[in-house]
Amino acid sequence: MPAPAAPTAAEAQATAGTPAAAVIGEPAAFTGVVCSGVGEAAGFLAIDWVREGLQRAFGFEPWPGTLNLRMQGADWQRWRARLFEHPAIVLQPAPGFCPARCFAVRLADRLDGAIVFPEVPGYPEDKLEIVAPLHLRTAMALQDGDRLRVQVKAAADS
Repeated sequence: MPAPAAPTAAEAQATAGTPAAAVIGEPAAFTGVVCSGVGEAAGFLAIDWVREGLQRAFGFEPWPGTLNLRMQGADWQRWRARLFEHPAIVLQPAPGFCPARCFAVRLADRLDGAIVFPEVPGYPEDKLEIVAPLHLRTAMALQDGDRLRVQVKAAADS
């Protein structure tokens, strides 16, 4: 996956410290399709620095796994393209691991969580991984193929 173009100096200054939703325009909300992952998130989320970083940033200990969504559509592509232009919570890795950019989200207007974008080459542009303090498939009665609304929360809402 090629890295998004770096923002111009004016864009960087205009967006510095601005919540994601404000940069993109309200609402920063998308719908994705629930899909199965490859089963690697549980191991990653069990690592102390990952779990502790998410707990510090979002105020919850993550369930040992992620909910995966397949994202599509013009709204998603616009937001995804601008992802690196505004502040995110960055999980700084231990040696040998990759950093991840994270954003607080609200799911289906009822549960809070965070989206995690690992900064690894080839990470799929249409994949969205969500962490939460509980097993989202169970809590929201989700199955592969179900649609789920995700809204990026402003920093004040986090």
